[in-house]
Amino acid sequence: MIAVTITTQTGRLDKVLAQIKPELSRSQIQQLITDGQITVNKQTVKTKYQVQPNDYIEINMPQPKQLDLIAENIPLDIVYEDDDVLVVNKPQGMVVHPSAGHSDKTLVNALLHHCPLSTINGTFRPGIVHRIDKDTSGLLMVAKNDHAHQSLAQQLKDKTNIREYIALVHGNIKEECATIDAPIGRSPKDRKKQAVVANGKPAITHIEVLQRYQEYTLVKCILETGRTHQIRVHLKYIGHPLAADPLYGPKKTLLGQGQFLHAAKLGFTHPKTGELLVFEAPLPEYFTNTLAKLASH
Repeated sequence: MIAVTITTQTGRLDKVLAQIKPELSRSQIQQLITDGQITVNKQTVKTKYQVQPNDYIEINMPQPKQLDLIAENIPLDIVYEDDDVLVVNKPQGMVVHPSAGHSDKTLVNALLHHCPLSTINGTFRPGIVHRIDKDTSGLLMVAKNDHAHQSLAQQLKDKTNIREYIALVHGNIKEECATIDAPIGRSPKDRKKQAVVANGKPAITHIEVLQRYQEYTLVKCILETGRTHQIRVHLKYIGHPLAADPLYGPKKTLLGQGQFLHAAKLGFTHPKTGELLVFEAPLPEYFTNTLAKLASH
């Protein structure tokens, strides 16, 4: 149960709670109010109840339904594997881990069929130390046991990993190199999106121009932090959104199954041997075909 005492906030109950508890969506809050799982001063209320200072709100979160994860025999492009870690080249279009309403055909389902995974992240995300979006292709490190998971997660926290992406963006970036240092948090206008917001978490992306085309630029993006949608949000923020990005890009863009973004290089210290391992994955065919077309114009 979550208990909240209102200090200065006023307005509709669902709106106020969505601001206080950004991890809950507005529709989730409305459903909880309808189900009588949210009380104000020990009384059930309606969604449009107007919150007053000193109101005492209790949110009773029902237990999440356990999903039985299915191990599925889906082919994997494994770049490296030993007893502790595995590096996989994820295809564009594959979701990394199951979530409510999406229980199969994910990378985790495929990995479970292939090998044992760490248990630190619980049911939905065994082995997953970091994620890349469904429509981003490229390298991902996976922990096969809890010791490896703790080590890799700590490296991410300490920013000692190497994570380089190749991105195709709209417009012509004038500088050869640039650093985008702008905090990222949930967008106040659209809960599905992230945005650069004053009270967001620190986020730093370094970019380097690789190739210029007439209306597009190919860039290397080096992540210093790993916020949700970081590269996509940062590039939109500087006025050069990713080509074919359905969430952050313009409507008129290159044809693609999602944003042109590829996790091309990944490096980390091996949890057991202490050796620095660095891996690279070439651009997928759909990406190279598009670049060839742009170069011919």
